[in-house]
Amino acid sequence: MHRRSSNNAQRTFSIVSLGCPKNLVDSERMLGLLNLEGYQMLPRPEGADFVIVNTCGFLRAARAESLETIREMIRLKRQGQLRAVIVAGCLAQRDKEALLEQCPGIDQLVGVFGRDEIVKAADRLFGQLDEQRTLFRPASTRALSDADRLRLTPRHLAYLKIAEGCDRLCTFCSIPSIRGRHVSKPVAQVVAEAEQLAGDGARELIVVAQDTTSYGIDLDGEPGLARLLARLEQVQGIEWIRLMYLYPMHFTEPLVEVLASSRKIVPYLDLPLQHINDRILRRMNRRVTRAQTERLLDLLRQRVAGLVLRTTFITGFPGETEDEFAELVEFVRSRRFERVGVFAYSREPDTPADRLPGHLPEKVKQHRRDRLMEVQQPIAFAWNQAQVGRQLDVILDRDIPGQENALVGRSYADAPEIDGVVYVTGDGLSPGQIVPCEIVAARGYDMIAAAVGPPR
Repeated sequence: MHRRSSNNAQRTFSIVSLGCPKNLVDSERMLGLLNLEGYQMLPRPEGADFVIVNTCGFLRAARAESLETIREMIRLKRQGQLRAVIVAGCLAQRDKEALLEQCPGIDQLVGVFGRDEIVKAADRLFGQLDEQRTLFRPASTRALSDADRLRLTPRHLAYLKIAEGCDRLCTFCSIPSIRGRHVSKPVAQVVAEAEQLAGDGARELIVVAQDTTSYGIDLDGEPGLARLLARLEQVQGIEWIRLMYLYPMHFTEPLVEVLASSRKIVPYLDLPLQHINDRILRRMNRRVTRAQTERLLDLLRQRVAGLVLRTTFITGFPGETEDEFAELVEFVRSRRFERVGVFAYSREPDTPADRLPGHLPEKVKQHRRDRLMEVQQPIAFAWNQAQVGRQLDVILDRDIPGQENALVGRSYADAPEIDGVVYVTGDGLSPGQIVPCEIVAARGYDMIAAAVGPPR
């Protein structure tokens, strides 16, 4: 990445990126644009001219974390350790100017659709432009480019965002009101970004969107994920392709065939189901039934060898009865998902679910969450234990400080940050390599392995 400007060569910044991988891509894009204009990134906010807090506004807990981080950066500014604070991302988009009243001391506020004008916001801090403090743009009818990113992930790992926004309108979710309608990137644009990431050293691409299986419907009138994946398989240097946020709808036969026959798409699929009871699914506006979900799960298990399924559920949705929760528990017990995340329902203002009758006490929601995780935990542990004695490829993420010939990696069954890890021992290993390993032990959600062949 070559800088276009030297005017800002002495100006420094740092970033705190919160929220999901899609938000991380936005952070990396902003970093890349600032880098191109000569701004220098520092690893920590202390001592920088300004900091960007790229916020999450999805759930109450995430908003609280974002607000706490913003206020901490403002404290650093008042102590003279920072010159200015820029707040960007979903919370900025959600609350807009009200956030300036909540957190006096914010210098610039940038909405999610103003992301590509981050340099303009930074320049304002140094008197190069007017004193306007906010930068909001309407939702784009075309997907923004994520090229020229300065990545925060390890060099061998990159997230590839293929679409923005969401048309699902689930009653519990505020994302459509923040991120706008579903907008897919053209295939050629996605492939070009993948090639750029591969040229920068990425070996594993993690494909993300708010609704990955709806990719292409807005472009061609029909789901296009299968066609896109066939093109991504041809990108030189990419060895693993991992798919996240695949809604149960729009699983076409061509898509299932690509998943079953691919050389690069790892047999790991993230399908957010949220519930299984038909009445609750209707109240959530998920537009899928239990019968349809089970047919899809059966099909995927039959067609995709070695498949690891990850899903998420919400407990304590408004009106959820004990019997409906029991149905969810039995579903999780019988379906034996390898990876499960469970969230207690979070009441989000201005969502349809917020206006539903039958809101449950927080204690009940949390108890049901804990109960469902109690059911899932031994299933996950048993799957890990069943891998002992098997040989699996492991992608190595990082060294273990103070331990020679020991690294932390992941198998195909493990997405970064949300799943377990594999601790690997072996001579001459380094992060970024993919190495054949024998799994020698399982420790809860993690595994221990020994390298048994040369890395590649």
